[in-house]
Amino acid sequence: MIMRKILAIIVGSVCFCATATAQTYTLEQLKAAALQNNIATRSARLDIEASQQHRKEAFTKYFPNISGTGLWFNANKGMAKTTINPSEIIPSSLLPALAQSLPAEALMALANPIDVSMMKNGTIGSLMAVQPVFAGGRIIYGNKLAKVGEEANRLQLQLSENEVEKTTEQYYWQIISLQEKMKTVEAVTALLNDIAKDADVAVRAGVAMRNDLLQVQLRQNDIESQKLKLNNALSIVRLLLAQYCGLNSAEFDISHQTDDAQPLPASRKEGALSALPEFHLLQKQVEAANLQKKMTIGESLPSVSVGAGYNYHNLLERDHSFGMLFATVSVPISDWWGGSHAIKRRKIEQQKAEEQLADNSKLLEIRMQKARNDVEEAYQQLAIAQRSIEQAEENLRLNRNFYQAGTSKMSDLLEAQMLYQQTCDKRTDAYADYQNRLLEYRHATGQ
Repeated sequence: MIMRKILAIIVGSVCFCATATAQTYTLEQLKAAALQNNIATRSARLDIEASQQHRKEAFTKYFPNISGTGLWFNANKGMAKTTINPSEIIPSSLLPALAQSLPAEALMALANPIDVSMMKNGTIGSLMAVQPVFAGGRIIYGNKLAKVGEEANRLQLQLSENEVEKTTEQYYWQIISLQEKMKTVEAVTALLNDIAKDADVAVRAGVAMRNDLLQVQLRQNDIESQKLKLNNALSIVRLLLAQYCGLNSAEFDISHQTDDAQPLPASRKEGALSALPEFHLLQKQVEAANLQKKMTIGESLPSVSVGAGYNYHNLLERDHSFGMLFATVSVPISDWWGGSHAIKRRKIEQQKAEEQLADNSKLLEIRMQKARNDVEEAYQQLAIAQRSIEQAEENLRLNRNFYQAGTSKMSDLLEAQMLYQQTCDKRTDAYADYQNRLLEYRHATGQ
């Protein structure tokens, strides 16, 4: 007896701990978790960081390009080698004076050629700073293009966040729908239990056939099968939502209050297209195509740079250093032919981007109108489903009274029960569909 009590306490404690650890989330909390942990938004944030570094990299092109070079070498022979003949260099008028002042061995050496070798080893060093003065506008347009790329990545992040919120809410409403269907199944189970009791009493009293009770039991088995399928579907959707939001466990509850009086949202205002990140992204594509065309034109223009440098070498066995100022002009003459085709190609790409902007803008307008139509249709379907429940409830009540009075068959009562369950499920599906249509409408109109 004592062991049973201890076991009961342990089991109760485990059940309490399991219940206590089940976290309850609201829709907003799930969205916040998904935005923080989902791989799509994390990748989009990394893309923004990369574009920021690219923009900073492009800004450095405004400043001088400073480079240093060092070289040490040791060759197997001098790189500069020549032969000097003193007799060809010394004027003939100096020969009598040299003959008197120099010994005979020196005079004989002057008559023979002398081999000279230089720069067998040495060290060279330089430090240069080159400032671009004119580069065909490529530096300016490159910086603008990098800024456009960063803005486009921010728009992509917004699109990713919208998609993550949308998917999270869709999972959320799937769970709500399955939970509501589970409530319906439980209510039907309780109803069938009552009907089974009535049928059993009637069979025992001899006023009904055993077949009535068997029909109810078969229906109960069918309900149990539906409950198993709902539990399995619910567990899978929980796992998907937990993975999508980065939750530590799939054992969680969601907080929701079903509101039967769902308001129909107001129609979108004029100019809603400008609130869509998709529209702004299309505009950025046109802007980027225009800047790329200008950069291609700049590649065919001359470039001018000025610079200063400091150099050192000891090639002549002596340390020698010097500074210098210089200017360079580069004209891409041979690139003009291919550059003209590149410019035409960029113009075509810009035209394509402009046409895509015009065409996709119309598609976005159509998407907004379709989303509005879908919301209105879902709203009406929800109202119809709500009315059907009231009618099915009355039909079930009447058939149950008729059966108890012995004026109808069990099959009629079970058919009324099935119809009631179907209308409840339809109302649940209509409610979830309306919420999803509202979600689509909000995203389609940039709300």
